[in-house]
Amino acid sequence: MIAIAFLALFIWPVVIVQMFKRMSVERALIWSLMLGYLFLPPVIAIDLPLIPALDKATIPAITAFTCLFMLGHKVTFLLPNPIARALLIAFVFTPIGTVMTNREPILFANGTFLPGLQPRDAISMVINQGLHLLPLFMGQAVLRSETALKELVRAFFIGGMIYAIPVLIEVRLAPQLNTWIYGFFQHSFDQMMRWGGFRPIVFLTHALWVALFILMSTLAALSLARNATPQDRPRYVAAAVFLMVVLALCKSLGSLVYLLMFAPVMLLATRKTMIAIATIIAGVMLLYPILRGAGYVPVDQIVDQFTRINADRAGSLAFRLENEGLLLEHAFQKPWFGWGGWDRNFVLDPNTGRVMTIADGQWVIIIGIFGWAGYIVEFGLLTLPVFLLFLNTRHMQNSDVSPWLATLALMHGINMLDMLPNATLIPLTWLVCGALLGYLKEREHATAPEPLTTAIPVARRTLI
Repeated sequence: MIAIAFLALFIWPVVIVQMFKRMSVERALIWSLMLGYLFLPPVIAIDLPLIPALDKATIPAITAFTCLFMLGHKVTFLLPNPIARALLIAFVFTPIGTVMTNREPILFANGTFLPGLQPRDAISMVINQGLHLLPLFMGQAVLRSETALKELVRAFFIGGMIYAIPVLIEVRLAPQLNTWIYGFFQHSFDQMMRWGGFRPIVFLTHALWVALFILMSTLAALSLARNATPQDRPRYVAAAVFLMVVLALCKSLGSLVYLLMFAPVMLLATRKTMIAIATIIAGVMLLYPILRGAGYVPVDQIVDQFTRINADRAGSLAFRLENEGLLLEHAFQKPWFGWGGWDRNFVLDPNTGRVMTIADGQWVIIIGIFGWAGYIVEFGLLTLPVFLLFLNTRHMQNSDVSPWLATLALMHGINMLDMLPNATLIPLTWLVCGALLGYLKEREHATAPEPLTTAIPVARRTLI
């Protein structure tokens, strides 16, 4: 039955081509990535020699990029800002430093070992880094108008309404849709039990990913309700309430906390305030690993506060924080470029080589694999659009700031905040990041002074 999963991966490029034939370029790009992320099988991939695995993230991105190229849309691989260009180049080529500093094998007492990294690993990792950024490049090239930004917000809303159907099916029956359709279960089933019932996983890698997407859909619905005409506002409000119920049924405490924190912001805050909050979150993302590594994060006090809310969730948080500490200690042995992959970034049993830690947060995973260099360039790219957006809008009137720009900036900030406890960096994250950069680039062109075209008369001397 697992053959159906591979068949879906092979068929999806054909579906994307049909989208580009029948939809506008903006809509086809958004939905090719979003529907692929939501409905293609997780975990499995088409694994070919040398090149990275082709899965539900890379296949839609490569196909959409090919369609844009065939349609004559110029997708540049250079970002407009010089800082962004430097981060981009470093992001793609950081794996070379990782391979060069990890040529030695890791030996274990039972005679087994993990091999050192080879030059072919550098080639594969560089290609993989470039593939991950394809949604960023395409978003910058295509989703650069206010209409495109609104289309992206609406896609999050509609995608959530569509995904609510399989979510509710799994809440009522069991989180087994991936098993029923694709023939395998993608995670540990005991983690799908929470608060006396099931929590849905559908076709994603974990139930937390489902909850985060429904959260983003709910915030998109609130934004659409706030900016809708009086005739359309009631249906968006009703949809937002429905999505809140669905989010509660996802049984994810983190996403519910985000909803309580940011739903009032989405409804009541000014557009510039929304961008400012996203900027603060971006700053936290850059500073947290440094403060955590230096021991300035009050871990025990944070766990105590969560214990007052939910003892089980506090235990889970304490487990995560303990693993973070162990992984950071391990990462500090190779601080600049990390340990690379193949489980080398985990704390391993010196006798058997068994993995003894679990990496949950995106930031600690990146530091373990690519070191501080990898963390700085990856999260530098993720946070830079928000910083640039804040600088570009700080002197503008609130009414001059696009509501969809502010909405996406806040949603992007929340997604980054969730990367502290979870590895929720997905293709849609890079797509939103690219859309923010593209809008800023378009606005710079629109406000640039017109070139001087009137010829200046030159005084002539006549010889008599």
